Amino acid sequence: MNDTDELNTELFDSVREYCENAVLVATDGCHKIYLAMDDIEADWFRENYEHIVEGTPEEMLVTVIGWYENSCFLRFVNAVYHNEDDPNAGFVTLISQFADEDDEDEE
Repeated sequence: MNDTDELNTELFDSVREYCENAVLVATDGCHKIYLAMDDIEADWFRENYEHIVEGTPEEMLVTVIGWYENSCFLRFVNAVYHNEDDPNAGFVTLISQFADEDDEDEE
């Protein structure tokens, strides 16, 4: 699916780290990619997203990389923890939108 070089790129360092403790990974099938970091968030993704993968950290990492490579240009990867008091505070940006854009393209 992906070669070893892609698994070792710096772009995915934080994703690799967070996959170690993720419950599952999920995508909307377009550009939103999430790592559910606890059972509450994992249950939410199971109920609301069609595309989820549960497996080893390596399987989830390979899946996220594949989804990312096949996503539209608005793609991003976030880890999500449940935060009862402030749900927005539970999001951690792992790869922001346009993180892989070349500065050379700008003139």
